[in-house]
Amino acid sequence: LAGPSYTVRSLCAVGRGEDGGAILRQVSKNRPADMFPTALTQLARANPFSAPLFSLQKVEEPQTQTPVPNRRLAAAAVAEGDSCEFGSQKYLILCGFGGILSCGTTHTAVVPLDLVKCRMQSNDSCEFGSGKYYALCGFGGILSCGITHTAVVPLDLVKCRLQVDPAKYKSIFNGFSVTIKEDGMRGLAKGWAPTFFGYSMQGLCKFGFYEVFKILYGDLLGEENAYMWRTSLYLAASASAEFFADIALAPMEACKVRIQTQPGYANTLRECAPKMYGEEGLWAFYKGVVPLWMRQIPYTMMKFACFERTVELLYKFVVPKPRSECSKSEQLVVTFVAGYIAGVFCAIVSHPADSVVSVLNKEKGSTAAQVLKRLGPKGVWKGLVARIIMIGTLTALQWFIYDSVKVYFRLPRPPPPEMPESLKKKLGLTE
Repeated sequence: LAGPSYTVRSLCAVGRGEDGGAILRQVSKNRPADMFPTALTQLARANPFSAPLFSLQKVEEPQTQTPVPNRRLAAAAVAEGDSCEFGSQKYLILCGFGGILSCGTTHTAVVPLDLVKCRMQSNDSCEFGSGKYYALCGFGGILSCGITHTAVVPLDLVKCRLQVDPAKYKSIFNGFSVTIKEDGMRGLAKGWAPTFFGYSMQGLCKFGFYEVFKILYGDLLGEENAYMWRTSLYLAASASAEFFADIALAPMEACKVRIQTQPGYANTLRECAPKMYGEEGLWAFYKGVVPLWMRQIPYTMMKFACFERTVELLYKFVVPKPRSECSKSEQLVVTFVAGYIAGVFCAIVSHPADSVVSVLNKEKGSTAAQVLKRLGPKGVWKGLVARIIMIGTLTALQWFIYDSVKVYFRLPRPPPPEMPESLKKKLGLTE
């Protein structure tokens, strides 16, 4: 005689809404009476929030429910026009392809910035004085001289014309005006090709050989003498480098001056070089090498020696912190300022010889002595203002580009020279 069934259920389960039959167990009404003492049952009913927290409840028979089909969560999308089903193999493959494009394209786009960042963070790329060091210094010279001289071709053209025909070209502004009126804006670019090739070769030899001779002469002198005679070391190294640089420059310089100062002779390097060779032979390209040495060697000696000492003085008296604590950008600013100061002195020292070279390359059969005598003390200084503006800016940009190349390729950049400890002891400057 089975009666209705009862279950024992936790009040905590009731509070959570769980099925009591699934948690504890069913008991029958005809079980022994001592299984649920009357006092315990009444206590639980009177205070359901304290132990043993049990209650007797009638269990209803389970009702049959219709099973709910599984549901998928998906991003909102237009049903029509989809190329594949959400979650399919094609869907997953195309999502991966999108990731390839997004990451690959963006990271590749910032490779230059990442390269510079990594190289600025890493150590030197080569040993100071190695073959790679000299080669990259020469490459820096090609960029610094080739780019800058080509950029100021219009100013150089007017300067040359002021030197060779002062009656026609009376000033800088008048020279620009007359040139534009006669040849148009394109006329200001005459001679750009020999300028670019000639001064690129000169820059290769000038900066590359300067580093070679500076290290070579410094090793011959020794550490102490190299410091005490460092200005003479700079002068000797730069003069030696420029000697070879001018031999490389002379042919293109002759073509440049001929194109710029003789209207109608030739308009391009391809026209000028064969014509000069046919008329005067190989000597036409090198007859100006001696006055070129007269102009460029003093210029380069001043350019390097003045720059080296100016950098040393700027870090000692102007820059408020040591060079080792300055950022790369701050160091390049010091380089530019020192380069401009050096450029002003370079222009003044080399201008008389520059006037002789310009006239000499224009005239056939003349010698440097004849041209110098004819120009006189005043004539050799014609066009000085234009040359100061051009050479000052030029020299500053050359040093800036050259030093930037060293930074980019992580070349060793020794700090300004300091007195060796052995020399300090000899002079009694250390305790």
